[in-house]
Amino acid sequence: MTTQEAAALLRQKDDILILTHLRPDGDTVGCAAALCAALGQLGRRTHILYNPDITDNNAVYAAPYWAPEDFKPDFVVSVDIAARSLFYPAAEAYFDRIGLAIDHHPSFEGFGAARCVDASRAACGEIVYEICCALGEITREIALPLYAAVSTDTGCFVYANTTANTHRVAAALLETGIDYFSVNKRHFRTKSRRRIALEADLLSNMEFFHEGRGVFMAVPISLMERVGATESDAEDLSTLAGVVEGVDCGAVLRELKPDVWKLSLRTGANGRVNATEACKLLGGGGHAMAAGATIEGTLPEVKARILAAIDAVKRE
Repeated sequence: MTTQEAAALLRQKDDILILTHLRPDGDTVGCAAALCAALGQLGRRTHILYNPDITDNNAVYAAPYWAPEDFKPDFVVSVDIAARSLFYPAAEAYFDRIGLAIDHHPSFEGFGAARCVDASRAACGEIVYEICCALGEITREIALPLYAAVSTDTGCFVYANTTANTHRVAAALLETGIDYFSVNKRHFRTKSRRRIALEADLLSNMEFFHEGRGVFMAVPISLMERVGATESDAEDLSTLAGVVEGVDCGAVLRELKPDVWKLSLRTGANGRVNATEACKLLGGGGHAMAAGATIEGTLPEVKARILAAIDAVKRE
C-alpha cells in the first residue's frame, strides 16, 4: 500500500488506536503522536495505547494522546513494529485486529490487514510524514514529533541509513517553525550524571573480539542499581559501541531481568556483518546495520551465542 492509499484508508476510519513497540524509541512514539495530531485535525478520535516502558525523553510526545482506559477502538494501527515479539502485553491483545501496519524494517513479518512498508526509509517517520501530508496541513503539532522520529532513528542524521530524502523531510519539518533545538538538546546534547556513570563502566569493561573489529558492552541489572540509573538514563546506549576506533560490529547487552538480555547489534557500512542476518539467527531482526534480539542465559552463554551468530554471517 502506498502512503496515499494509507492516508485514504485512515480518512475512512474513526476511533483509531495506535500501537508502539516494546521499549519504545523516538521513531515509534513520534510517528504515533504525529498521526494522532494529523487525524485529530480531521475530527477523528485517535489515541495511543499506553506503553509502560516509555522513557521520560519520549513521553513528552505521547502524553497528550494516551488512550483512556475505557476507549474502544474500531481501527488499530501499528507504527515502526517489525515483529510480533516487539508487542508488549497490552498491545499483543490487539495483534489480530491490526488494520494498518506502517513500518520501515527489512525484517517486517507481514502482519496487518493492510501494510504500508518501505525498507528504503531511514525512519518510519519518513513514511508517516508522507501519510500526514496526504491527510492535510503539516502543523507544528505534527512536525515536532515527526522531527523527533526522524532525527533519533538517524542519530541526528549521522548514521549511514540517512538519505537525501531524510534531509528533505527534516527540512520541511523545520520550515513549520518547530522548536527543533529543544528536541536536539533533549536527545543528543544532554546526559545525566547517572548516564555518564553507565558509559564510564561500559567503556572501562568492554571486551573485544575479531582482533579488535568487534566489541561487547554489557549493562547488568547490578550496574543499573549501583549507579541508580533509570530507563531514560539507559536509552540508546547501543550508540556507544560505534564510537570506538576500528570497531565495525558492536554488541551492546542490557539485562532486562535476571539472565534475560536485550541485544542491540550495530554494524558498519562496510557490510562485513549484516546485523539483521545475525539477529535473525537469535530470534530477532531489524536493519542491515542496526538490529536486535532478546536472549536468555548467563552473560558468558549469551556472548557465546551472539559471537556464533556473527561468525555465521560475517564476510571477510
